[in-house]
Amino acid sequence: MQIVSNVALISINETMVVQLISFLIFLFVINRIMFRPLRRTMQEREHYMEGIRLDIRDAEKKLEKTMQEARDEDAVVRKAGLQMMAEMEKQGNDERGRIITASREEIAEIGGKARQDIDAQIADARKTIVAEADKLSLSVMEKVLGRRLVS
Repeated sequence: MQIVSNVALISINETMVVQLISFLIFLFVINRIMFRPLRRTMQEREHYMEGIRLDIRDAEKKLEKTMQEARDEDAVVRKAGLQMMAEMEKQGNDERGRIITASREEIAEIGGKARQDIDAQIADARKTIVAEADKLSLSVMEKVLGRRLVS
């Protein structure tokens, strides 16, 4: 062995070649063990995330379509409801008119019966008053004349 006295910072000898070969072996091993699986996992994750993004876009489109259908159906139901309300209001007005007409007829009938009852009572009262007036006038005449009258 020879002692070489070299003051250089880098010396090219067999140890550098061995270090270079071991570094290249290390790069090959680390690429196989770590970097390739890591890149594959990153690509799989990217594909998975892209799939999720597509699913989200599809779901948003489906949601918008469903919301539009709901708005359209709501408009149809509101229109049908307004038509039903108008029909029910018309039926209510017709029924109100029939009830008012029937009530007026019933009032007129009750008024007619009441008028007949009143007329009958007045006729009875007149007969009674005429009879009592005859008796009273006979009584007054007898008292005024002071004698008994025969009718």
